[in-house]
Amino acid sequence: MDRDRLRTLFDLSGRVALVTGGTRGIGRAVAEGFVAAGAKVVVASRKPEACAETEKHLTAMGGEALGVATHMGEIEALRALVARTVDRFGRLDIVVNNAANALRQDIGAFTTEAWEKSFDVNLRGPIFLVQEALPHLEKSPSASVVNVVSAAAFLASPFQAIYGAGKAALLHFTRSLAADFAPRGIRVNALAPGTVDTDMVRNNTPEIQKAMAGASFLRRAAHPDEMVGPVLFLASDASSFVTGQVLIADGGLVSR
Repeated sequence: MDRDRLRTLFDLSGRVALVTGGTRGIGRAVAEGFVAAGAKVVVASRKPEACAETEKHLTAMGGEALGVATHMGEIEALRALVARTVDRFGRLDIVVNNAANALRQDIGAFTTEAWEKSFDVNLRGPIFLVQEALPHLEKSPSASVVNVVSAAAFLASPFQAIYGAGKAALLHFTRSLAADFAPRGIRVNALAPGTVDTDMVRNNTPEIQKAMAGASFLRRAAHPDEMVGPVLFLASDASSFVTGQVLIADGGLVSR
């Protein structure tokens, strides 16, 4: 290993990355990081205006970018997302499943509507997106899938049990997909963030936000930019011998 080789480990030049939930929070930070690393980036989220603004922002950074309004709960929308990505850039190398629905219902008060809405976005959407992307990932010499799960996948979450269960299931699929895709040269890993200063966290009361931030060893919330390094590691050649794993970036929340 020398300096030149070391610099190439995190270089995504020539690669095309698709980031769902890419217009704010962790997803936007990751999209910015990927552009800085040389990738062409497609961001997806539900709101067309946010997609257009993020596309403009990433382009202003010097990158090639595309924003595609997409509802992760709609299978046809996932097909269209992959098709537009490949039509624009000709390939697809990296999929980051970051979009999530933090819908909350207490145990004993679940509704079928909430159950379906949560699992459609948090589990079915990511898996079917990978399925749609698979033919293109198989053609890539450096294919990588990163599923953003949550520390909640490892913890009791009585107030967010549906969310935590969906993330735990996505972690299971991460390992199963890794085993299935390894012979095809596709790596599949997961990132499990703890409390990150995003809109999802800010939707809680100040008291709950403070408790969430203080629950880890580091006793603070992460900035979204602090998730860029872990995702870039999992998406790049720096983790070329890593698959079927989960990188827990939670400030020590699960350990505590």
